[in-house]
Amino acid sequence: MAAAASSAAMVSVTLTRGLEPDIFKFKTPQAATFHRHRRNRPPVIAARAPPPLLPSRGARKVAGIVAAISSEPIEKEMPRAVSSPQSKHLVDSIIAKVTNTDRGVLLTTDEHNKVAEVAEELRKFCVDEPVKCPLIFGDWDVVYCSVPTSPGGGYRTALGRLVFNTKEMIQVVEAPDTVRNKVSFSAFGFLDGEVSLKGKLKALDEKWIQVVFEAPKLRVGGLKLQYGGESEVKLEITYIDEKIRLGKGSRGSLFVFQRRKQAV
Repeated sequence: MAAAASSAAMVSVTLTRGLEPDIFKFKTPQAATFHRHRRNRPPVIAARAPPPLLPSRGARKVAGIVAAISSEPIEKEMPRAVSSPQSKHLVDSIIAKVTNTDRGVLLTTDEHNKVAEVAEELRKFCVDEPVKCPLIFGDWDVVYCSVPTSPGGGYRTALGRLVFNTKEMIQVVEAPDTVRNKVSFSAFGFLDGEVSLKGKLKALDEKWIQVVFEAPKLRVGGLKLQYGGESEVKLEITYIDEKIRLGKGSRGSLFVFQRRKQAV
C-alpha cells in the first residue's frame, strides 16, 4: 500500500496535462432578380436560390459553432477522404517513421525533422474544413509526439520512463463533442495503473479545436482518486483520413494519431 500511495503521489504530479474564429455561417439565398433583354423579349425572372440546409439533429444539440461538426456515427459507414497516390505514399511514410519509436522518444533530432517534413507535405492534402469531417470521430492511438513530455507529463522524461512503462495512449472522440484520453502504464514493473480524462470539444474555426478536460482520474493498483482541476488544450487538425490524423498544438507540438482497428 505504501508503494501504491507513493506511486499515486508521483503520478498525480506528472500526469496533469491533456494531449496538446470565424463562426460558420449559412449563406442567405439571394432574392430573385430580373434581367432585361432585347426590346422584343419579355423580362426573364432568375430562379430563386434554394434555402440552406439545416444542420443535423445531432449537431443542433451543441451550441454555437460546435453545431458545424458532423455527428454521424462513424460505425455506420466509414466516410472516405479524397486521397491521391502521393498522399497515400506520404501517409505510409509517416507511419513507418513513427512506428516502434516509443511515440517519438527514441528518434533523433534529424529523424524528428523528417517526420515534420512529411507532416507539412500532408497538410497540402487536408480537407478544407477538417473540424466538420466525420472522420475525426473514433478511437485513436497516440503514436507520436514531437515533444515527449506533452502527452502525459514528467513521467515521459528519461527519469520517468525508468519508473513508468507506457502500455497504451488512447484518445477517443465521440459524437457530438466528447473527448476521452487514457494512458495505461505499469509502475515499478508490477503496479498496473491508468490516468483518464474526459473533455468537451469545441470548434474554434475550420481547423482549430479546443478541449476543456475535467480533473484527471488516477488508478494505481487498487487505489483510485481524482486530483487537480480542469485543463484546456487547443489543437489544429492539419490532416485527416481513414488511417491517421495529424494535429499541431498551440505551442507547436506535432501529434500523430493512428486509427485503432475495430474488432471484427
